[in-house]
Amino acid sequence: MHLNIVVLPGDGIGPEVMAAALPVLETALRRGGHTLAYTEHPVGGAGIDATGKALPDATLAACKCADAILFGSVGGPRWEHLPPAEQPERASLLPLRKTFDLFANIRPGFLPAALAEASPLRPDLVAGGIDMVCVRELTSGIYFGQHRRITPPDGKDTQAEDVMAYRKSEIERVTDAAVAVARSRKQRIVSVDKANVLACSVLWRETVSARIAATAPEIVLSHMYVDNAAMQLVRAPAFFDVLLTENMFGDILSDEMAAVCGSLGMLASASVGGTKNRHGYPFGLYEPAGGSAPDIAGKNIANPCAQILSAALMLRHSFGAHREAESIETAVRDAVASSAARTADIAFGHPAVGTCEAGNAVLEQLEKQ
Repeated sequence: MHLNIVVLPGDGIGPEVMAAALPVLETALRRGGHTLAYTEHPVGGAGIDATGKALPDATLAACKCADAILFGSVGGPRWEHLPPAEQPERASLLPLRKTFDLFANIRPGFLPAALAEASPLRPDLVAGGIDMVCVRELTSGIYFGQHRRITPPDGKDTQAEDVMAYRKSEIERVTDAAVAVARSRKQRIVSVDKANVLACSVLWRETVSARIAATAPEIVLSHMYVDNAAMQLVRAPAFFDVLLTENMFGDILSDEMAAVCGSLGMLASASVGGTKNRHGYPFGLYEPAGGSAPDIAGKNIANPCAQILSAALMLRHSFGAHREAESIETAVRDAVASSAARTADIAFGHPAVGTCEAGNAVLEQLEKQ
């Protein structure tokens, strides 16, 4: 297979961790008999500096010609003076999600047993590591509903409204995305809602139940209220395998999941949707779950594992290259377990290595396979 992707390193640590990830991606593909072509383009603050726009026209045009996007990170204090709608993240990621209808965010919660001490939870709760996936609806719900402020003539008691709305079809398609993930894992889904209060959640629960019963009866489905889910993530993280939820709940719970797993430097994410690439797989945008970390940019201390694991997610979801994806994931686990890829955020008494050294350690483990 020939893969044609766009690489958007972005800002802060983005270029550094991307430089560590690309050799790993190229090696995994070469060993699997595939070829890779990619072009790099500015995005976020780098796009603003280059063209005045966070998502330059040429960058968007290149994305439309590609099979997938490997994204770094965007933003930083240099651009915080801009109006909110023109700042790097909102003006680059949101248009990309809209353009390619990226309605499902797939975010693994990954904590290898060797890094159990990175979690803030008691050792007995994470002794075997953590391995779960949050599938979050990404383009609807309260974030995309009507937002308004109502100020009465006397100027007193101003009211604000944010409307949450979901269509049955929107719930069905993100449920299908969660089913696809669950089928490659333990075939268990916990759907999270607030059906004891919200009409949207009643529709959510009804639709998820009906969709899975009709299309994937082999999946073991359970439902959980969002407040209980937040509690169980810290009480019994091993209970979860695939967690499916709507936009706002997923935004909150996936960050809680990240905190439970200890270091954002180890967590990748994928945003996929209804657009297919030329290989017939979902077009997607793949990025680390953390941010641009401008305070450590250029110091060769950032953890590149999340960017490397994002490349593995890209291979899995946008190209069906499961063997190559697994080889990268195994190499990351082995490099961390051997202490060769322990950057400062996951050192815990081991000698801390730099970004380049950690990437080379993963590459070495990959070549040993």
